[in-house]
Amino acid sequence: MVKRALLSVSDKTGIAEFARGLESFGVKIISTGGTAKILRDAGIEVTDVSEVTGCPEMMGGRVKTLHPRIHGGLLCLRESKEQMAEAEREDISLIDMVAVNLYPFEVTVSKEGVELEEAIENIDIGGPTLLRSAAKNYRSVTVLSDPSDYGHVLKELRSTGVVSETTRAALAVKAFRHTADYDAAIDTYLSRTLLEENVLRLNFTDGVKLRYGENWHQKAYFYKDPKIEGPTLAKAIQLHGKELSYNNYVDADNALQTIKELGNAQPAVAIVKHNNPCGLATGSTLLQALQAAWDGDPISAYGSIICTNETFDLEAATFLNGKFVEIILAPDFKLDALEYLKNKSENLRLLKLPELREAFGTEYTYKYVIGGMLKQSRDIGLYEKWESVTDIPYPEEKRSLSEFCLKACKSTKSNAVILAHEYEPGFFMVLAMGAGQPNRVDSIRKLAATKAVENLRVIYERENPPTSFEAYCKKVMSECVMASDAFFPFNDSIIYAAENNIHYIVSPGGSIRDGEVIDAANRLGVAMAFTGMRHFLH
Repeated sequence: MVKRALLSVSDKTGIAEFARGLESFGVKIISTGGTAKILRDAGIEVTDVSEVTGCPEMMGGRVKTLHPRIHGGLLCLRESKEQMAEAEREDISLIDMVAVNLYPFEVTVSKEGVELEEAIENIDIGGPTLLRSAAKNYRSVTVLSDPSDYGHVLKELRSTGVVSETTRAALAVKAFRHTADYDAAIDTYLSRTLLEENVLRLNFTDGVKLRYGENWHQKAYFYKDPKIEGPTLAKAIQLHGKELSYNNYVDADNALQTIKELGNAQPAVAIVKHNNPCGLATGSTLLQALQAAWDGDPISAYGSIICTNETFDLEAATFLNGKFVEIILAPDFKLDALEYLKNKSENLRLLKLPELREAFGTEYTYKYVIGGMLKQSRDIGLYEKWESVTDIPYPEEKRSLSEFCLKACKSTKSNAVILAHEYEPGFFMVLAMGAGQPNRVDSIRKLAATKAVENLRVIYERENPPTSFEAYCKKVMSECVMASDAFFPFNDSIIYAAENNIHYIVSPGGSIRDGEVIDAANRLGVAMAFTGMRHFLH
């Protein structure tokens, strides 16, 4: 039972209400400084820590609770006759609960122009010590480091008269995690400020074992970043299907990042296979976007991951009849669509991510390599300039399609080339892509151009237009935009593009042979724009 509680908080949120609740159970409250004043002003009876210790607060408040009568009261093992006798002999009264949160160090050092002295004064010493003492003895002591836990603890006390050991254990782990994060923030700041050394400390929690890794014989785990804001797979709610594998997370993350590039103005669908968007499209409806995205590579779409910025409806669900997909990730699912998809397959994973339409809450990405961690800012933006560099001016009416094409290129593994088509006015689709090749020419001639013809054959046979396939294919290809994630090192890419009736090309430019590339475009009647921004993705 909780008989005595020590409350000493920097964040005063809810502390008076919590203390009043404890007081109603007959709990005697010990407190310090500003916390004690707030509680007294609220009419709550408080004993000052200095009365317990017999020593005044000193050193400008730096020393308050660092005393055997405080820490002995926390650390004493109740089941030990020797320790209990020692506590009685030294006039140490037991303390059954601690509510402490720490000086706002991270907030302080995040301020513009903060001085070292101010940062150091916001390094809490007594607070972490209290938390660690209480957490170490969690079998007898309840420790609260977060105001959001006050209500739950009071509810348990009202219900049973005690705080359960399960709750005490969870709160103890939370307290140790809190002090670990706090010390990590201090280390990071002081290492940079005093030693000019950059330290990276990452914190991931709630680790779960996955079905397997990239291959069946590999073990894999997924950990969550507890502080991340915005849409992440860590926040996705699985509504149906078997557990996810390592590759599922990798592909779903690519799909999420790809769909976020397109924004929320139009329904959009990304279809990802092996960490590349093999289909991407916008449409007037989810069904239209899904059909167009599927047409981008019907073969690769088998066993793929689908992500959309729209609530998944029954029409889109019905379209997938007879089609095998691994995951559907959406902001939500209509009830009839959800039931339809559940009946479609017991293995189909349905992931609901309500935050999907919100902005990402991180500026950086990380990649572990053996023995080190790579950190970089996210690839934000499409181009630094928009410069028509050919004799044939790059037409402004192709600008929207070109931007769509660049967005698809950003999510495709290098060397990446994307062919995009405006299949209806204002709506775009990836017609084909070349990805992951050691050279850019192969991405065009062996992949994108060849795949585009294959995909157009499927569309042609379904729509049955009143022209020959050759004429249909030539017309569509001549209307497409081709985007490259990096400059063309030689003019051969332009030559192969022109041979396949591609007349609009977007590239960062910046090669020492840009002149040769532009000359080839002029000779072959190709309009080309340079963007000045590369989008490698490895």
